[in-house]
Amino acid sequence: MANKNTYLFLVSFFLLSIDLLQAEETIDSLKTENLKEFVVTATRPRHETIPVQTLSGDELQKLNSNSIADAIRYFSGVQVKDYGGVGGIKTVNIRSMGTNHTGVDYDGVQLGNAQNGQIDLGQFSLDNIEAISLHNGQKSSLLQPARDFGNAGTVYIRTRKPIFDNDKRYNARANIRFGSFDLINPSALVELKLSETVNASFSTEWLNSSGKYKFRYRRVNPAGEIAYDTTAVRENGDINATRVELNLNGNMSFGTWTAKAYNYNSERGVPGAIVNNVWRRGERIWDNNSFIQGSSTMSFGRWTTMQNVKYAFYRTHYVNNDDKQIKVDNLYRQHEFYFSTANQFDIIKGWSASASYDFLWNTLDADVYGFARPDRYTNLLSLATAINISRFSLTASGLLTFVHDKLQGQKAPGNKHVFTPAVYTSYYLLRDKSLSVRAFYKRSFRMPTFNDLYYADMGNSQLDPERATQYNLGVLYDKSRRGLVSALRFSADVYYNKVKDKIVAYPKGQQFRWTMLNLGVVDIRGVDLSALTTFNPWQELFLTLRGQYTYQRAIDVTNPADNYYRDQIPYIPHHSGSAVVNAQWRGIGLNYSFIYVGARYNQQENIRYNYTQPWYTSDISVSYDFHIGRVKTRALAEINNLLSQDYDVILNYPMPKRNYRFTLSFEI
Repeated sequence: MANKNTYLFLVSFFLLSIDLLQAEETIDSLKTENLKEFVVTATRPRHETIPVQTLSGDELQKLNSNSIADAIRYFSGVQVKDYGGVGGIKTVNIRSMGTNHTGVDYDGVQLGNAQNGQIDLGQFSLDNIEAISLHNGQKSSLLQPARDFGNAGTVYIRTRKPIFDNDKRYNARANIRFGSFDLINPSALVELKLSETVNASFSTEWLNSSGKYKFRYRRVNPAGEIAYDTTAVRENGDINATRVELNLNGNMSFGTWTAKAYNYNSERGVPGAIVNNVWRRGERIWDNNSFIQGSSTMSFGRWTTMQNVKYAFYRTHYVNNDDKQIKVDNLYRQHEFYFSTANQFDIIKGWSASASYDFLWNTLDADVYGFARPDRYTNLLSLATAINISRFSLTASGLLTFVHDKLQGQKAPGNKHVFTPAVYTSYYLLRDKSLSVRAFYKRSFRMPTFNDLYYADMGNSQLDPERATQYNLGVLYDKSRRGLVSALRFSADVYYNKVKDKIVAYPKGQQFRWTMLNLGVVDIRGVDLSALTTFNPWQELFLTLRGQYTYQRAIDVTNPADNYYRDQIPYIPHHSGSAVVNAQWRGIGLNYSFIYVGARYNQQENIRYNYTQPWYTSDISVSYDFHIGRVKTRALAEINNLLSQDYDVILNYPMPKRNYRFTLSFEI
């Protein structure tokens, strides 16, 4: 399957390249008229009852990011677990709530993984992404699936929708990226205007890398003596992956509709942890993730309705050929069916209400002896209302969740049902609505995953579901104007989260397997700060500065008799932040990015032996935009980890030292 997808990709890329060359050759024969460039500006809505961070458009493309996970690192209050290398697993955690409390929404429909709850964001490219936004709690919009009301935080990913200038019937873009670790990463995007009301886009990508990079392995024992200090090459980190995505978009007299087909196919090595002087692992994973989904939104006067439907099939083949471990060759198949209907009614001006219902079916099968083969049926019903009066806004919602698990040959846990409310409010302090205060209260609930409960090697059928309560108080200043400082945005939020029966997962030697436990009660307190400003000192020079800072105290307060009572939970730093400086002059762009993550502990006890050092990286890139005839061209050079820092995001999973990437883009 991987070879077939690779072949299809290369054919598509070759044909697109021919199209680009032909376009260039025919340019001289075309009669053209040069028009003076003009810029249209508009004030974007700033009605943000709920804290939100967004990266979109050119700003997203300027970051030194290869995947969505890389871009999310620049949001405040976020921890990205990165297990190293081009193909390493990358998951996101918001405000120490845990990966499973974080929803990932892809073009209006949530991504799911009932097996382990881990959405690997490294599988999603930025090449066809238009915007990424992070909402703490939920979106301000009432018209959303019931499932979205249940997350403690959600990452919304929106792919690019075609825009055709004048009488154009198609757009085309091709990228070729290469760099360190034998990286080759071509991609292509074709957009077609099928009619005045229907358009289509086809996106495809191939990623191949040996994953070999040098790293320094240095460990100091509790007495302060150096136990290891050597340089080695990361092995078994290779990846060969293809991504194919087809989108259809349509307009109706009373609404819009979209349809999507997606396939990700990969073979990759699992480099594993560097422990006990073992430098190479024999683990490999084959992933084949596919889904189809459709959505429609229709308005009839005061009533607006939205329907979503999705079917997903995930196939995972895991092999462990390590001589010193038990041989493993397992195949996992996961099916998901999802249906949602959301309805909003505008009662009077400034007052709206909504009702949403979701049905979700998940099943998991494996060729493992005695495997439980669980089926999970989830029903969700939400009711919400919003009031907007002058400077004041209030949103309230309630979500009912019903979960039923069915096992083959085993007794399933009892049915679960819970009600989780949320209240959000904001008030503009100034007449121009540039300064506002906001607050929210929210409860959330999440079931343990199939692996948490039933996996033979790591499952714990006695796990309790997690229940979380969130409080947030913040202030936002957002002002746009003409002059030297064309934009200024600052936000500050203080929050308190309390998680009961928190489930924590961390690797135990093999990356594919985890240790699961309930921590009981976790007390989380933190501060998120973010700032953005844009300078325009000269007509064609623009400077943009973006910064984020997060303070978190996430401690275990379960039992005073425990040695780790009131200790910081694993892998949560007290201090973290990022800074981005971007300069644009004519067609030249310069971008500098800095990320800092403070000291953490890799186990429950905050003792010296479990201490994990802080890490920071500096990335720099330079780009040049120019035209070859009518072909828009961009050349981009990146240096990542500029200072060649030695660091681990997760203990014993060393990250790359200084590395390079080069990208050429062509668009017509």
